[in-house]
Amino acid sequence: MDLRLNPNLTLNRTQPDTARKAVMPDESHGPQGFTDEFKAALRAVSKSQNYSGEMQRQVQMENPKVSLEETMVAMQKAQIGFQATLHVRNRMVQAYTDIMNMSV
Repeated sequence: MDLRLNPNLTLNRTQPDTARKAVMPDESHGPQGFTDEFKAALRAVSKSQNYSGEMQRQVQMENPKVSLEETMVAMQKAQIGFQATLHVRNRMVQAYTDIMNMSV
């Protein structure tokens, strides 16, 4: 196994900030990590489900301002959001399981 560095593959030392900017996240909007993004996505799914539930209640109470079509669309959006969240959760659990089963 050859462990020597290839000089053609090293970073150009005249532009160190360019490589650093490509790797570092953009913090112009504040520090947002994976956890913050995941929480925001969960809140959006929850809000969609709550909106769908409220639309269903309004249709059941025969509110003339709420149509059945809008309610069905809201229900489908909530269902799709929940299914996507469920798939992400399953992938994260599988990744965690794979990492924990790795030998050291």
